[in-house]
Amino acid sequence: MPAPNSITEKQLMRLIGTPQAPVLVDIRIDSDFDADPYLIPGSVRHSAKDIEGIVERIGNHAVVIICQKGKKLSQGLVSWLRSKGCEAEYLEGGMFAWRDLPDAPRVPAAAVPKHSNVPSVWVTRHRPKIDRIACPWLILRFVDPDAQFLFVAPSEVLSAAEVFDATPFDIEDTFWSHRQDRCTFDTMLDEFQLRTPALDRLATVIRAADTNRHDLAPEAAGLLAVSVGLSRQYRDDHQNLAAGLHLYDALYRWARDGKDERHDWPTDRKA
Repeated sequence: MPAPNSITEKQLMRLIGTPQAPVLVDIRIDSDFDADPYLIPGSVRHSAKDIEGIVERIGNHAVVIICQKGKKLSQGLVSWLRSKGCEAEYLEGGMFAWRDLPDAPRVPAAAVPKHSNVPSVWVTRHRPKIDRIACPWLILRFVDPDAQFLFVAPSEVLSAAEVFDATPFDIEDTFWSHRQDRCTFDTMLDEFQLRTPALDRLATVIRAADTNRHDLAPEAAGLLAVSVGLSRQYRDDHQNLAAGLHLYDALYRWARDGKDERHDWPTDRKA
């Protein structure tokens, strides 16, 4: 019988990347983390001894606590958090169970840009449409849920990056940008080792829409149309991003669960 305050790795896998995902807190001790420096997508590192800091970090959200094996460290902390009224669970089997789950992505900690800022800060050109909305969505859902994004004039991106200790993205001649015929979204999937069937499927649509190659995916024309519409609807780039997050949440669920669904009318029409 599963423990009342636990979640399995398969259950957690279904939540990651969706708006329903809980806060994920990795409390592995330093030696365990150094021996296996990978993160479950969307998780943040935090000391198990800083209980008040964890309470402050999770706020009113549900939280899943992750240790190496899902034993004393995470179970004890979950009980403590629940005594404070937090909706807390621990990952059964810990990082070992996640590591053994087929096709479960793990983000190499070394790939996440180091900033003096916590959370991380990213900067790109203003008036985002496709790649510059898709990439923040990927970072927020799979890398750093607290990340901050800055949108400035193209000529000011690199200067703003220096002033605010931010990472530039989707800018020519920078690390986080297009490579050959691939988009910045593809670059992030590669560097963060987030190549899953659903994200690969989504990447193809983004690449097709962003590089005007609609032959790659029939959905590209629709993504372009909606993206242009959002950019015209919102003058403020952050309002545009907030709306775009909902768009990519829906596209991700399509790519993961609904790609084969078709519609017609009348509903009982014969094929």
